[in-house]
Amino acid sequence: MHDLPQQLANGLILGALYGLVAIGYTMVYGIVQLINFAHGEIVMVGGFGALTAYLALPGGTTLWLALPLMLIAGILVSTLTAVAAERFAYRPLRTAPRLAPLITAIGLSILLQQLVFSFYPDAKKARVFPKIPGEPFEIGSVAIQRSDLFLVLAAPLCMIALGWFVTRTRSGRAMQATSQDPDTAKLMGIDTDRIIVMAFAIGAAFAAVAAVAYGLRSGQVDFRMGFLLGLKAFTAAVLGGIGNIYGAMLGGITLGLAEALATGYIQHLPGMHLFGGGAWKDVWAFVLLIVVLLVRPQGLLGERVADRA
Repeated sequence: MHDLPQQLANGLILGALYGLVAIGYTMVYGIVQLINFAHGEIVMVGGFGALTAYLALPGGTTLWLALPLMLIAGILVSTLTAVAAERFAYRPLRTAPRLAPLITAIGLSILLQQLVFSFYPDAKKARVFPKIPGEPFEIGSVAIQRSDLFLVLAAPLCMIALGWFVTRTRSGRAMQATSQDPDTAKLMGIDTDRIIVMAFAIGAAFAAVAAVAYGLRSGQVDFRMGFLLGLKAFTAAVLGGIGNIYGAMLGGITLGLAEALATGYIQHLPGMHLFGGGAWKDVWAFVLLIVVLLVRPQGLLGERVADRA
């Protein structure tokens, strides 16, 4: 039990990462009822955009100085990719049967993977991503790696900024109106196309922040990194109640805690050592999803298509 605080801290940090990505899924779904399965690859291209910015800087540039530039580059690449996907891949299919944009999203996911794999230098193997050097910070019995500090600070700031934007700005209120009834919103003078693009852009910006956090944590980026991360984030969005931005973060944190605690403790239970190792940590996340959906099919916070946060 003396490891419990550390496991909880690990779970919260991992969950914040899932939550940042899950917000992109839930915002797009809340407005256009689309599961954007290419969102994991939006994370991936943001990570490579940030890495490109770092490699372009003069040698000897400190990571603390490079980090804002990496973040800007990652957000720019992710946002441009997401906006282009909305304009050329999803918008023409907006009135098509629901299966058409879903298949398009899967195809776009594969396309982005292969583009990075084929054209980014040395992308066939994992590229080294800079990590923040130094000893971890210790708070009692909890050690927080310096590379995790970015995520610890970025996740709550992003949530506060998004909550303020959705509830306090005209564009945020227009986003809520479009989510609730796009046809009526258009009749009231709201440019629904612009609002949909905005939802894709905000989700992509959060994805880029998550990509930089992932790179700092793991010390690498890979053209396949978006697949499992996107799948976990989609699970978090469903777990929290897809369509609810706060539910996405809650689902991510719940998922991260479940992974950390299952990996740390289930393997020590009698007869469970075969199921609690690191190779099985992904299984427990989906077990949790099944259990929650059996008890509460709408997710932890329920579906609020028109975000009434």
